[in-house]
Amino acid sequence: MKRIYLHKAKAQIARPNTIRDINKQIVLTYVRDRAPISRAEIARQTELQRSTVSAIVDDLHLDGLIEEIGTGDSTGGRKPTLLKLRTGIPVAIGVDITPRYTTIALADLAGQVLKENTFPTSPDADYMSEQIIKGVEKHVLDNKKHHLEVGISVPGVADQATGRVRYIPYFQWSNWEISRQITTKTSLPVTIDNDANAIALAELWFGDEVNRRDKNFITVLVAEGVGTGIVFDGQVYRGERGAAGEFGHMIVGENAPTLCSCGSRNCWEAHSSEKAIVARYQNQIKNRQPADEDINVEQLINLANNGEKEAVEALKETAKYIGIGISNLIIGFSPQAVVVSGRVVRAWDLIKDEIEFLAGRSVRQGLPHTVIRASSLGDFPTLKGSLSLVLARKFASAN
Repeated sequence: MKRIYLHKAKAQIARPNTIRDINKQIVLTYVRDRAPISRAEIARQTELQRSTVSAIVDDLHLDGLIEEIGTGDSTGGRKPTLLKLRTGIPVAIGVDITPRYTTIALADLAGQVLKENTFPTSPDADYMSEQIIKGVEKHVLDNKKHHLEVGISVPGVADQATGRVRYIPYFQWSNWEISRQITTKTSLPVTIDNDANAIALAELWFGDEVNRRDKNFITVLVAEGVGTGIVFDGQVYRGERGAAGEFGHMIVGENAPTLCSCGSRNCWEAHSSEKAIVARYQNQIKNRQPADEDINVEQLINLANNGEKEAVEALKETAKYIGIGISNLIIGFSPQAVVVSGRVVRAWDLIKDEIEFLAGRSVRQGLPHTVIRASSLGDFPTLKGSLSLVLARKFASAN
């Protein structure tokens, strides 16, 4: 069961409508996490009155959020009617912007992708605005009967309060107002966030149950850059103006094999990103063959998993620096867990020992051990992150 935590900063006197909204969220979350489930079982587990649960279920059914799927086994009386989320109906448009590709996906309430389109990311912000708005508008026109919302994941600093992208270092974009532009064109509500923050939310939303049980954890996204998402007490911590978690730019060494997006060779990103893995591999093979400019990290990981020596060495050397950075995070935050995501987790069996060894070298003797895990979100977790931004809002408001 996913925990529900209310922001203390937004606490207010509980009025009848407030209590009903909270109960509505609780019931919807139970249906999501434990379907198929009956009204009676929800009442037993939540200790809400059966009449309250029935009224809320009727509202959620009317809102198109849940549906009945038949009957369960009787425990002595009438057979219970079983409930689940209503799937197959579009509710979310996810816009996942990465330095190389942008994906626009249409998804249902369970996060199942119904349609998606991927195209190269351009360094021209105006062009990208046009392409993204065009893609979102198409989904709106194709789904006029459905209430859609948009979630956007970006590889930079995003301010959720204003909806503005403050800075994307890879393209040096500043004050990009893609959220406002989409809302102006489509009237849809838009939620935007840094990609690592969105992944942290996705771990709470889609991650393994073992990850979702933790109240305090950090996600580390290893991709074109390196990003971190911080979860305190079951909530994503974003800091002032969304600028928290930019640990990809902390200093972990010198003379990295590639440049960080900020231009330095000392940053964690320069030592630990996918670019660093490829650069190390190219440096190792250049004495026996010309550097393969076209090789990508996916091919390199496949080579390593098939036992090619240079590919394995490039991954393990990179894993050392991933571990050094995680060690700094553990010392500073003392999280229950650190969850590593990105395509590198395909080679988790090759790199986990290096990461754990370096991460474990700290002054924390006698303190609880921080578990380091591979994410279960797949190769492209940022897309799930963008969808989570919408679904979290949907479940919080339960409408």
